[in-house]
Amino acid sequence: MKRRIADLAIMALLTACCVSAQAPAKPPAKPATQAPAKPTAQPSTQPAATASTQPPALASAKTDPWLGIRFLIGSWEAKTTGGVAQAQVSAGYSFRLELRDHVMARHSRSGACSAPDDFNCVHSDLLYIYPAAAGQAFEAIYFDNEGHVLHYAVSTPKPGTAVFLSDPAQPGPQYRLSYTFLDGVMSGQFEMKISGQTDFTSYLEWSGKRQ
Repeated sequence: MKRRIADLAIMALLTACCVSAQAPAKPPAKPATQAPAKPTAQPSTQPAATASTQPPALASAKTDPWLGIRFLIGSWEAKTTGGVAQAQVSAGYSFRLELRDHVMARHSRSGACSAPDDFNCVHSDLLYIYPAAAGQAFEAIYFDNEGHVLHYAVSTPKPGTAVFLSDPAQPGPQYRLSYTFLDGVMSGQFEMKISGQTDFTSYLEWSGKRQ
């Protein structure tokens, strides 16, 4: 009996020794399966999140210098709606990029016209818009068939609005040309301010849809 108990004790001791001897073998298996998973997941997800959020907006602002006035591009109707010129005109004009997209040009088209004698019903003109310098505001120069040459500074006070303001140092009145695009309609206004006046006077107003 005593011998059997001793044999059992020896077997239990051997079993414990075997278990304790095998126990260290399990920890190495854990690092082999768990450690590589997390480090590889983070580098693959972080760049993807960055690429899908910030770069597109930044890229569009950098690659499209005409973004602020691109709404002008197209061919538009122009039907007078007011102004002290008292002219009734139905004509048209277009804005388009030219010279490999380095300038934006406006070309006017004459049409039906009923106006006082001092209004030129066969008026035609050219307006060229160009960046003053890389990343800076626009400037414009205007020519017409009456011999006028005007230099404008161009601003975009809000989306869908462009304002052309002539240099007050130029001889004669100061001029302001405005375009506003709203609900599919392009509205325009041409104003002037004579020396000594504090406010601009609306000379001609028009609006029309895209043709």
